[in-house]
Amino acid sequence: MENMLDARGRPRVVITGMGVMSPLGHTAAESWDSLLHGRSGIGPITRFDVNRYDFPIRIAGEVKDFKAKDHMDFKEARRMSLVSQYAVAAARMALADAGLPEPVPNPERTGVLVGTGAGGFDVADQNVTILREKGFGRVSPFAMTGFLSNMPSHHVSLAAGTLGPISTVVAACATGTQAIGEALEYIRHGRADVMITGGSEGLIHEAAIAGFGAMRALSTGYNDTPERASRPFDKDRDGFVLSEGAGVVILERLDQALARGARIYAEVLGHASASDAFHVAAPDPEMAGAVRAMRWAIEDAGLETNKIDYINAHGTATPVNDAAETFAVKKLFGEYAYELPISSSKSVLGHAMGGAGAIEAIFSAMALQTGIIPPTWNYETPDPDCDLDYVPNVPRPADLNVAMSNSFGLGGQNACLVLGKFESNAGLGDSSS
Repeated sequence: MENMLDARGRPRVVITGMGVMSPLGHTAAESWDSLLHGRSGIGPITRFDVNRYDFPIRIAGEVKDFKAKDHMDFKEARRMSLVSQYAVAAARMALADAGLPEPVPNPERTGVLVGTGAGGFDVADQNVTILREKGFGRVSPFAMTGFLSNMPSHHVSLAAGTLGPISTVVAACATGTQAIGEALEYIRHGRADVMITGGSEGLIHEAAIAGFGAMRALSTGYNDTPERASRPFDKDRDGFVLSEGAGVVILERLDQALARGARIYAEVLGHASASDAFHVAAPDPEMAGAVRAMRWAIEDAGLETNKIDYINAHGTATPVNDAAETFAVKKLFGEYAYELPISSSKSVLGHAMGGAGAIEAIFSAMALQTGIIPPTWNYETPDPDCDLDYVPNVPRPADLNVAMSNSFGLGGQNACLVLGKFESNAGLGDSSS
C-alpha cells in the first residue's frame, strides 16, 4: 500500500497535470522537445520597432502565433492582459492533462495560486497612452482589472470554476517557483486537495526592454545570431534575454490522485524561500540567501544534500549571477557539487521572469519522468568562475530520483523547489499513513 503521508505527517503532494505556453512551444510536451533538441525560442523582436528608439537590444523570446480565442472566449480575452491570457491557456492545458473537467468537480476544495512578476504591463501602457492622447473619456473601464497582478489567478479561477483558496505571488524572477511552493502548503495544511498553480509573464515591451537595458542586464552582442545569445555559465555570456510565457501545474493530494487513477509526473518533496536583504538588483556576494533557500528546501524534503541528483539552475547568463549561483552551489554542496549535473533551460527559453520558475519546474519534472537531463545550450568556452558540470549541448540520460529547481530574483528573493520521482520515493521521507 502506498504511503500517503511524509515523515512529518503531512499529505504527500504530486503533480498530475502540466501546461506551458512559451517561446519553445504551445504545450509542455512541445516545449520540452524543443529544449532537448536545442530549438531556440529566441529571435528578433517583432512586438515593437526597435529602430524607433535606437535600441541596442534587438532580440527576445516571444511566444509565437498565440491566439487567445483558441483558449478562451474572445470577448473575455479582450478584457484581459497578455499575462492573464497566457495563464488561462496554460491552466486549461494543465487541467485537461490532469483529467480534470471545467468546472472542477470539487470547487470548494480546489484553489488557485498563479504568480506574475509585472502583472498587466501591456494594459497599463495602453491606457496611459490613451489617456495622454485621447483623454479621460477613452480610458477602458477594464484598465485597472487588466493591470492588477492578481488578475491571472482570478481568470484561471473563473475558467476552472474554483471556489477554494485563491492568492497571488509577486516575487520577480522567483515568482513561479515560490507560487508552486506556497500552493504546496495549502494542501499540506488541509486547506485544499487540488491547487492550480504556477507563473505567467507578458513583459516584452519597449519600456521593459529599455529598463533592463539601462541596467546593462540584457545581451547585446548576439543580435545577428539570436539563438546563440543566451549563454548560461559560458565565459562569453553578456546578459540575459528577456522572454515570456506561462507554466501551470496541477498539485494534488497523493491519495486523491491515486484514487482517481491520475497520471503522476513527480512529487513535490520540499520548498523554501529566503531573502538576501542586500541589494535591489545585485546578489549578495556570499549568496547567503540562495544557500539558505536551497538548504531549507532540502531539509523540508527530509533529505541530505547528497540525495540531489540534478539542479535546474536559475542560470540567467549574466556575468555576475551565473558565477554567484555556481559559488552558492559549491558553498552548500561542497565537493559533491562537482558530481552534480546542472543545466539552465534559459539557454533556449530566455528569461520568462515570473513564468520562468514554473516552466523550469515542469522541465525538472519531465527530467525525472524521462530520465533525461536537458542540456545547457550555447556552452562553448569554460569560465574559471563557473567550473561545475553544466551538461553542455547534449541531453544526458541519467538515473534521476530527486531534482532541485532554483530561482533567484530581483530584490534578493530566492526560492527553491525539490521534486522527486514518484516511483522511487520509498526511503525519501515517506511514512505509513
